[in-house]
Amino acid sequence: MFVPTSRAPAAVSATPPRPLVVSSDDALLDDLLRLLAAAGATAELTSGSGALRRAHRDAPLVLLGADVLARAPVRSLPRRPGVLVTALGEPGTEVWAAAVEVGAERVVVLPRDETWLVERVAAAVRAPARPGWVAVVTGACGGAGASTLATALALTARPAMPDGVLLVDGDGCAAGLDLLLGAERAQGLRWPDLFGLSGRVSGAALLAALPEAHGVPVLAASRDVAHEVPPEALLAVAAGARESGCGVVVDLPRSSGAAETLLAEADLAVLLVPARLRAAAAARVLLHGDPAHVAPWSAAQVVTRPVPGGLSRAEVADVVGRPVLAELGPDRAAVARSERGEPPAVSARSPLGSVSRRLLDQLDGTGT
Repeated sequence: MFVPTSRAPAAVSATPPRPLVVSSDDALLDDLLRLLAAAGATAELTSGSGALRRAHRDAPLVLLGADVLARAPVRSLPRRPGVLVTALGEPGTEVWAAAVEVGAERVVVLPRDETWLVERVAAAVRAPARPGWVAVVTGACGGAGASTLATALALTARPAMPDGVLLVDGDGCAAGLDLLLGAERAQGLRWPDLFGLSGRVSGAALLAALPEAHGVPVLAASRDVAHEVPPEALLAVAAGARESGCGVVVDLPRSSGAAETLLAEADLAVLLVPARLRAAAAARVLLHGDPAHVAPWSAAQVVTRPVPGGLSRAEVADVVGRPVLAELGPDRAAVARSERGEPPAVSARSPLGSVSRRLLDQLDGTGT
C-alpha cells in the first residue's frame, strides 16, 4: 500500500518540487529517503490511482521501486521522461523487462548506483519539469455553446502561456473546431491524420504540424471524414502537449470514450448548462451519475447560459445540485462572428472573456 501525504498545487507551492517515490519495501524506502535528503530533496509519497497519476505527472523525477512494477496503477501510468526503477541488489530479468514497459530511463541498483542517483536527483530538483495544464469543456446538451466557450478559453489563456495553448476538437464527427477560428483553410494535420496515435507523443512536434490561427494551434475534425476520435489518440495528444509545457483545451463530447481517463488527468473541467429545465436535469446526471460510482464529471465547474424564459441562475444550481461558478451573459456579436470565421471576442469586458478569466482563475495561478 502506498503512503498518502497531502500535496499543495505545484503552481502555488513555495516549497521546492519533490521527487515522487513509489514503493512498499521499507528497506528500499529508507535508502531512497536517505539519498534524496543527501541531494537536498524530500520525497512525495502518494496513494490511489488518481492521486498517483497527478503526482507522476508533476514530479521532477519519479522513482519506482521494483516491488511495485507489477501493480495495475503503476502499469497504467502514461510514459514520461525522468522515470527511474530502483532495486536493492541486482534485480532479476523480470524487473528489467518491466522497466522497459514503463519507459524507465534507468534501473538504479543500490547501493552500487548511490552516487549517480544523488547527482540525478539534485539535477532534477534544480531544473524541474514545468508541465502545462488540461482543461476539458462540454455542454449539458447539444447546442449549449461548449465549442465557442472552449475556443474563448484557449484564446484568453494564450497570452499567459509561454509555450502556447492547444485547442483540441474531441468530436471527430462534428463540423470542425477550426471553423470558429477561421482556420478551415489553414494547412496542417487534422484528426484523420492522427487516428493511429498512442503512447508518448512529442508535444512540440505535434503543435508545429497543426493549423494555427490567432496564435492558437487547433486539432480539428475533418469535413471529409467523419469518425469518432480514438480515446488513446486523444489522451496521447493531451498528455504530450501538456508535457511540453503547453496549455490544452479540449472540447469533449459528453459520450466520449476518453472522458473518464481524460477527466482524471484534467486540471479543470467545465460543464456549460443552458438555463432550461431539461438541460439542467441532464447536467445533474453528468455531475452525479450512478450513486455507486464516482461520475467522471463530478468535479466539473458549472457555467450557465441564460435563455429567454428559462431558469434563473439559482434555479439551475438547485436542479443540478451544485453551485454555479459563472453565468455566461448574452453576446449579440457571437453568432455573426462565428459565421464570418472570426474568433470569439475575449476582451475583459466581453461575456466570453469574463467567464474564461473566471475559469482560468481555477487553474492555481495559471489564469490570466
